[in-house]
Amino acid sequence: MFGVQHLHLGGLVALTLLGFATARLHAAAPNQATSSRVARDEAIRSLPFDKLPPDVRDKVRATLSSASLYRRLPVKVVPCDPDLYIFLVRHPEVVVNIWEVMKISNVALERTGPDTFRAQDNAGTLCEVRFCYASHDTHVIYAEGSYNGPLFSRPVEARCVLVLKSGYMQETDGRYYVTSRMDTFIQIEHAGVELLAKTLQVLVHRAADYNFVETAAFLGTVSRTAEVNPAGMCRLADRLLKVEPDVRDRFTELLVGVGDKAHERETVHASAAAAIGLPMDPRLMPRTR
Repeated sequence: MFGVQHLHLGGLVALTLLGFATARLHAAAPNQATSSRVARDEAIRSLPFDKLPPDVRDKVRATLSSASLYRRLPVKVVPCDPDLYIFLVRHPEVVVNIWEVMKISNVALERTGPDTFRAQDNAGTLCEVRFCYASHDTHVIYAEGSYNGPLFSRPVEARCVLVLKSGYMQETDGRYYVTSRMDTFIQIEHAGVELLAKTLQVLVHRAADYNFVETAAFLGTVSRTAEVNPAGMCRLADRLLKVEPDVRDRFTELLVGVGDKAHERETVHASAAAAIGLPMDPRLMPRTR
């Protein structure tokens, strides 16, 4: 998200309107992007269909069954506090407002309900987004969108299912690492788009893969910055005026918590080093609170 390009819900739909490559029959390495049939089938099997709301379950199934475009984006591992990570995934309006405050994106995202959003990228893409399922390791997102811009002579409509898988690992020093993997399924209502997608697949692949990696890295950046400068991050949170006050307050609470946990780790490490007579690493010196 702190990159030249940004992966956001509206932007992802815009990219997928151009399309990812049609599925290949060979498997890719576990951490690489792929459009293979093996990965596609695995992603479908992993969906918790029985836990999806009844009113959207059929839409998800229809999109999966008729999607001609599939892509598993690269797996990304970043140091990030798990609670902060989940919060940012479930509250994309916070991220979009940060982009706006920092003047690095023209994306607009409006929460329209407990689990729904309306997004636009001011470049011709509009979409309605719904979080259909959310757990600590799986998020299923359904989006219906359209693109009306210079790339095509008439508007292009699409339906999209995004499946975000997350894993968490805690190192011996107490720091957490989060693994993110996203599968995307796209159904496009436009004759000729798939042919164009095959022509542009290399460019689209690189853009989509890069955007996802940058997005995951940004979540790690937010977490790391909260560790070393929680006060500064809290000041940034105070400037987020396009999110609900209770969401902003929860964001601030999480930022403070990340800073406190980092301070505790530093204190423990410094004490352990002093106990065995090791030279004090300046990076582990307890900070002045």
